[in-house]
Amino acid sequence: MIVFPNAKINIGLNVVAKRADGYHDLETVFYPVGICDIIEIVPAAAQDSFDCHPPLDGCPAADNLVMRAVESIRRDFDIPHLSIDLVKRIPSGAGLGGGSADATFTLRCLNEAFSLGMDDDQLEERAARLGADCPFFVRNSPVFATGTGNLFTPLPLSLKGWHIVVVKPDIFVSTREAFSQVVPRLSSRPLAEDVLLPVEEWRHVIRNDFEPGVFAAHPRIGEIKEQLYAAGAAYASMSGSGSAVYGLFKKPARDVCGLFKGCYIWASEL
Repeated sequence: MIVFPNAKINIGLNVVAKRADGYHDLETVFYPVGICDIIEIVPAAAQDSFDCHPPLDGCPAADNLVMRAVESIRRDFDIPHLSIDLVKRIPSGAGLGGGSADATFTLRCLNEAFSLGMDDDQLEERAARLGADCPFFVRNSPVFATGTGNLFTPLPLSLKGWHIVVVKPDIFVSTREAFSQVVPRLSSRPLAEDVLLPVEEWRHVIRNDFEPGVFAAHPRIGEIKEQLYAAGAAYASMSGSGSAVYGLFKKPARDVCGLFKGCYIWASEL
């Protein structure tokens, strides 16, 4: 069994309130993109095994979301021991949802491979126990996300024909750090409506509330956004709390990649 978990980008991100439980209410749009990890899952004779390539520093195998997804299934279903290999192509700590995608694709894979009979609603409920944005990767289509990023409203949004460049510098931005620099506020504009405007208008109406604090602490990330605009992007933004930044272009933009030495770069048509 081999699956290819894909990344997502955030289009806009409004931090609208701090909750009594310490989390924050958000408004954002999740959109799937084609950067993919690779997961191979095969039955094992004696016990579960998990290998990640390259290794994820500071994350024991048992704590990886993939193995947490396996344990979630095993609590309710009788499945065999498994040997799992994960090849990471989606950069970690980027705001691209790679770990969440890996976990949810594992749930989907096991559900299908062992005929567990869970429908999409049940898979979303189980994925939500693993992480707020994990349920997005069940249906894997554009949504307006609210709550902690876990309540989804489907959106008729298509970026087909647009070209994207994703740039991630060698900078880690912790989620805690990013939230510490944000003052929650109600949005003055309806993101779910603004995202349906022409992409060329997004620059003037859609914001990511994490950007000011992250850019102040890590100026290189803000510079990348400005470089993407200077190179002709119709819209550029940090994804989530960073540190990846993406630009949307009307035409193929692979020549733009040469501007970003020392960074992870991915370019494709959407």
